[in-house]
Amino acid sequence: MCLALALGGCLSTDGDLGRPKPTVWSQIVLPEAGFVAAMARGEAASPFRFTDDEEQLRDRAWRFVMPASPRSYFQSEVANLIHTRILPVPMQSGDNSEYFRALTSGSFASQASRYNKLAEDSNADRLLIGPFRANASRVVAMDRVRMRTADSSPDVATDKREPAMARVIENEGLILWVCERLDFRVRGYRYALANLVVEMPSREAIRAERAIMALEAEAGPLCRMPLNGAFRGETGAPAAPPQPPVVSKG
Repeated sequence: MCLALALGGCLSTDGDLGRPKPTVWSQIVLPEAGFVAAMARGEAASPFRFTDDEEQLRDRAWRFVMPASPRSYFQSEVANLIHTRILPVPMQSGDNSEYFRALTSGSFASQASRYNKLAEDSNADRLLIGPFRANASRVVAMDRVRMRTADSSPDVATDKREPAMARVIENEGLILWVCERLDFRVRGYRYALANLVVEMPSREAIRAERAIMALEAEAGPLCRMPLNGAFRGETGAPAAPPQPPVVSKG
């Protein structure tokens, strides 16, 4: 764990949307190490290069798989390492109180500022779900074509079928992981709202609650979106633990 965190400390998060800045380290070294680690854990891992939509899906997922608060430094490093697959998904935090602690640890002019921050974070998440869902729909549709072609075309080499299915499992696992972390975010936001109301009651709580409800409503269609069933083994593929997104190997 200490070695993994040391590796994560080499990432510079001044890229777009807080993602690691593209470098040889972040684009090649860590993804390769993560690929080996995922294989060692028995997870589905494909050596295929990503399509444009698959890369965009991983970029758009970044917001949702990272901690909701940038003050969660340790969990941010853990999420970075899960993103590169050096660490497994179950190591990500499930503590609903993290966002509240980060929200109340900083200096704010009044309690209204904390409620406003909660509403702003919820709204920012909501606005990014639609583009992610559209991107996910395209990936799922192309994976359906990929599986059908791999199964039916005599021109597809046998040794390409397993990596093809592994990529489908990776893609579906990413979508399910985002849904899992969205649910975690909503629970964290609700925990923060309830405790803010107890500590510092304010009319601003109404705006924050409406923002959280809107986030839940937007997340619903994404997490009910029909998938191909590869991740859960419904197509005959072996089920696997949740797969995090991986950075392109070039």
